[in-house]
Amino acid sequence: MNIILASQSPRRKQLLGYIVSNFEQRSADIDESVLEQESPVDYVERLANEKAMVIFNKIIGPENYLVIGSDTTVVNDGEILGKPDSLEDCKAMLLALSGKEHQVLTAFSIVTKAKTITKTVTTQVQFTNISEQQVVEYWNTGEPQDKAGAYAIQGIGGKFVKSINGSVSSVVGLPLAELDSTLKEFLVV
Repeated sequence: MNIILASQSPRRKQLLGYIVSNFEQRSADIDESVLEQESPVDYVERLANEKAMVIFNKIIGPENYLVIGSDTTVVNDGEILGKPDSLEDCKAMLLALSGKEHQVLTAFSIVTKAKTITKTVTTQVQFTNISEQQVVEYWNTGEPQDKAGAYAIQGIGGKFVKSINGSVSSVVGLPLAELDSTLKEFLVV
């Protein structure tokens, strides 16, 4: 079975490499706008599935292919936090998370010609108290610019994380235990 990761993320590539030895990566460009009245779970599952389907539908002779799409979002008080588009946006996000618990949702969708399975893993993340100066310094590292919720747990932003309850790999971008278990349903691991 040929496996394709529908993501150019180096983090997802590294994580998938821990459980699958041979796969390729392809970029899946989709509109990531939140739909009106869309719940956080519906949002991440839709994006994960759309990413996988975009790549799957481009394959000629898809019988021997399995495509994995994934999406991660940060949710604070029911609000989906996307990627910050400015320092002010980053400040608003990180200061809203400061000293509080929030959720990180990662969905993955596995698509083959025979079936599609989509699952979501939710992890609780507790932040320390963060000052505005810390946010400015963090923004200047360049790390938060392309991260949901304006931080990367596996990077410099990890210093803001006081504790987590759930899957660390899911917060990074791919829930390994759940993905590995689900891939076994497709008899590919």
